Amino acid sequence: MGEGEDEDVKARKEREKDELYALDISGVEWHSAPGTEEAEERVEIAYLPEGAVAMRSSLDPETVLRYTEAEWQAFVLGARDGEFDLEPTTRNGGLPADGASPAG
Repeated sequence: MGEGEDEDVKARKEREKDELYALDISGVEWHSAPGTEEAEERVEIAYLPEGAVAMRSSLDPETVLRYTEAEWQAFVLGARDGEFDLEPTTRNGGLPADGASPAG
């Protein structure tokens, strides 16, 4: 891709983001993983036009991230492929690197 094409792609993506964040999402329906309780900390998503998605934390519902369809697809496919799997550590319930039991 040439320099001019790179700038065109960058400008297009910036326009898409601007349009996405300009959307009024005050009436969207938020979804969370099945089995989570209303008072439980959780990630919530809302489906937006043209395959876009909004995401927020239930603890901070005013801070909303928005993803284009391409960004969301890349994330979901990466998650399915294990790209975001946590390495086992004592912080997420795994064993320490030396194999000893976590201190309680």
